Amino acid sequence: MLRILVTSDTKSRARGHRGPSQGSMTRRPYVPQASSSHLRRPRDATPWIHRTSNTPDVRLCACEGSTSAARGHIKRHLCQGWGCQRMLVAMLSIRASAVFAIGAVFGFGAIFASAQDIVAGATWTDTSGNAIQAHGGGFLKVGSTYYWFGEDKSHNSALFKAVSCYTSTNFVTWTRQNDALTPISGTMISTSDIVERPKVIFNSKVLCSLEGSLVSEILTHGLQNSEYVMWFHSDTSNYDAAMVGVATAKSPCGPYTYKSSFKPLGADSRDMSLFQDNEVPSNASWWSTDLLLPLAAQSAYLLYASDNNQNFKITKLDANYYNVTTEASVLNGATLEAPGIVKRNNVYYLIASHTSGWDPNPNKWFSASSLSGPWSSQADIAPEDTRTYFSQNAYDLPLGSNAIYMGDRWRPDLLGSSRYIWYPLDWSSGSPQIVHADVWTVNLGAGTYTAASGTTYEAESGTRSGSSTLITDSSFSGGKGVGYLGNGGSVTLNVQGSGKAQWVSIYYANGDSTWRNTTVSVNGGSSVLVDQPDTGSGNDILSVPVQLTLQQGSNTIAFGVGQSTYAGDLDKIIVYSS
Repeated sequence: MLRILVTSDTKSRARGHRGPSQGSMTRRPYVPQASSSHLRRPRDATPWIHRTSNTPDVRLCACEGSTSAARGHIKRHLCQGWGCQRMLVAMLSIRASAVFAIGAVFGFGAIFASAQDIVAGATWTDTSGNAIQAHGGGFLKVGSTYYWFGEDKSHNSALFKAVSCYTSTNFVTWTRQNDALTPISGTMISTSDIVERPKVIFNSKVLCSLEGSLVSEILTHGLQNSEYVMWFHSDTSNYDAAMVGVATAKSPCGPYTYKSSFKPLGADSRDMSLFQDNEVPSNASWWSTDLLLPLAAQSAYLLYASDNNQNFKITKLDANYYNVTTEASVLNGATLEAPGIVKRNNVYYLIASHTSGWDPNPNKWFSASSLSGPWSSQADIAPEDTRTYFSQNAYDLPLGSNAIYMGDRWRPDLLGSSRYIWYPLDWSSGSPQIVHADVWTVNLGAGTYTAASGTTYEAESGTRSGSSTLITDSSFSGGKGVGYLGNGGSVTLNVQGSGKAQWVSIYYANGDSTWRNTTVSVNGGSSVLVDQPDTGSGNDILSVPVQLTLQQGSNTIAFGVGQSTYAGDLDKIIVYSS
């Protein structure tokens, strides 16, 4: 009988130790702690768990069986890409921080904190009071800390300044850490180059080796790479290079060491993202999937716009996550960019926009039962005329049976003032649809969201003055609104307040090709200026938030007072209690 040990006791391995000696460890039959009604073991191996005295944080496993059976089983399943990982996953419970980082990548929905508020389009500031600069971002969770990586556009330029790294323990309050990646002159990440859409994943690749000329009774395992790998769109200032870049670090915020920039499989790559899959090979059915997650296969894929943005490709990364290997799928003629993938009920949902430069367009979804396709035809994730509520996809985060759409509202003339547009992405209709919630609460621990309720006040019910006029338009709620605000025209609404700062959403139409703004004044006080992006036409409605301090009881809110330019046409406002 040959007993194979999986152990981190290097002294025992060096001695060729064949099994637990009395007094050094306790051995008992393996009993899965998760639901195991469907767990089956290979007939030629009987799993055991034991614990060594010098490794209190690691559960270890052993397989007992005949020598020939062990040879075949271990050679087939432990050291051919997936097997070693899955044996460790199914039988080990490692509380090392590196392994928890793996869980972060796959287990967002199960381990987030309690409910928090999100207001799409507001100015989000960090704990130092500075506007968060993390555009085109990606997310990672390690232990109890969330990491947000993105483009620093504070210099209002597309050229590379830094990949920022923010941390949070509640997903709402963010602290800026050291920059994860900074320019290096004479390389493809200089201040004259483009670095966009940084995404970070953790490589937990487990190294398996068999010692001796025959299948040894000793299986050595360890975390081979155990590092954070960043991929990004790497380009020249005129976007002619069309490459991806790779950098690595041993800690989430790094700083990262730049490795190289290249064309994947020799083809263009511009807007891109990464996807780490928890796929389980068909011949691994005897492992409990309850135990596999979140430490699963961790196959990783590059999602990218290729061939001058005409074709969209999904290509598998190598085991190191340093390069690509083979194309899994090509969507010819799709003209997609800004991609992300959500896996739900073993179906892959690709979320992406089309190509329209900095301008928004209706983002789409596609689905497939395999990353190799075939993919469904495209469909909208939001009403088409909203152009995804003036945003472009950046990242899609699983949330229970749904997800969070995380987009950017780009402002090319002031890139540092671009805003973050996060909304629930809900499958209750049978397909992924954005829930347009001005103010909403997310409980990532429970995997749920709740849209806040507010009180609606129609613009036409207000008191108009100056050159402001009543508009009749079926696209406005109630079929009416107020136009010609600003430049001598204004409207004042009477609203109820709760004696504290409250979010107010302004619903408006701006048919210009450029942004407008409106003054907002409470109870005759000083005005604040609220930006109003173009809405696509004078018949399309968009909302923007502003936080106002309202007194308890009756208040007045005036729009367009004292401004020399025209504001957007006002449809309504919604006053939220929180």
